[in-house]
Amino acid sequence: MATASNSDLKITPLNDLHQRLGAKMMPFGGWSMPVQYQSIKAEHEAVRSRAGMFDISHMGKFYLRGSDLLDKLQPLVPSDLRRLKPGQAKYTVFLNDQAGILDDLIVYYLGADHGIQEAMVIVNAATTAKDRAWITQHLDATIEFQNWSQDRVLIAVQGPQAIAILESLTSSDLTRIRNYRHAWGEIAGYTCWFARTGYTGEDGFELMLSPEAGLDLWQTLMDKGVTPCGLGARDTLRLEAAMALYGQDIDETTTPLEAGLDWLIHADQGDFIGKDALIAQQEQGLTRQLVGLKMEGRAIARHGYPIVVDSNEIGIVTSGSISPTLGDAIALAYIAPPYTQIGQPVNVIIRGKENAAQVVDRPFYRRA
Repeated sequence: MATASNSDLKITPLNDLHQRLGAKMMPFGGWSMPVQYQSIKAEHEAVRSRAGMFDISHMGKFYLRGSDLLDKLQPLVPSDLRRLKPGQAKYTVFLNDQAGILDDLIVYYLGADHGIQEAMVIVNAATTAKDRAWITQHLDATIEFQNWSQDRVLIAVQGPQAIAILESLTSSDLTRIRNYRHAWGEIAGYTCWFARTGYTGEDGFELMLSPEAGLDLWQTLMDKGVTPCGLGARDTLRLEAAMALYGQDIDETTTPLEAGLDWLIHADQGDFIGKDALIAQQEQGLTRQLVGLKMEGRAIARHGYPIVVDSNEIGIVTSGSISPTLGDAIALAYIAPPYTQIGQPVNVIIRGKENAAQVVDRPFYRRA
């Protein structure tokens, strides 16, 4: 979590609305963000059972346009962007020369007009400035770069009833926008960009609008029974879905192979930053891998807690919480390969005592 003073924090266009709703605010990634409105558990359960919404306007939002844009972006990521068709999106990562993860992101390919390609790139809030510099450093001057990070509202509407509620507010056929697809349309009379992506393990959309439209839509969604949710529920939801949090589960010291993101790597797509380091790591073998843990009791394994077997340290916890859906204490952790098998018993050191846990399959929760 960020430690900036309140005067240093940026605010989203929905900030006054959050204050009126009585949200508990906190610093996150350089922004003042709502952590909860009522209770984290209630907000979590609303998303799992009905529909909840999150102000994610703090995310970095880059619009890129230019000739051969995807080809020019290609060396920055290990995933083959040239496979994308208009209206498709790809989750991927920026890597440094050592294959450390600079950030995880989504590239949304908007399409081409007379040979000029367009894309949206959504990045993490805390890394927006770093990512902007990284992209512009590696793209030539012919690529138009617009930073929409503070000029657009981004609202995530997630949950089993999310699609039905959104369809009641739009003439756009949302059923035609499949998972990891996106399209422009309208909602509640406003122009809107719909992306069927999310960070909760539930179905739903992320909606990008003007600030005025975002304010109106938030109130309209509340009137439709959608529950406002903060960062607290967003964290427990993404942990149940075993989605990595940048800065905790992945960072510049971790590689995609260690983090279980090898499915992002298309080694046959050509050269990319970090490729040689990934090949070397594959040849040498991994010294640690990200796994899921389930605690035997209710003790919570927090970020940074050591993991031992026979009193020998074999790993470290990166994220942990009580799962509101499952009722168990769960965690993500990096562990040495001999101990990564499903069912492997381990112990987490919590306040100086060993607490029993075992390696379990991920994700912890999967929607029906």
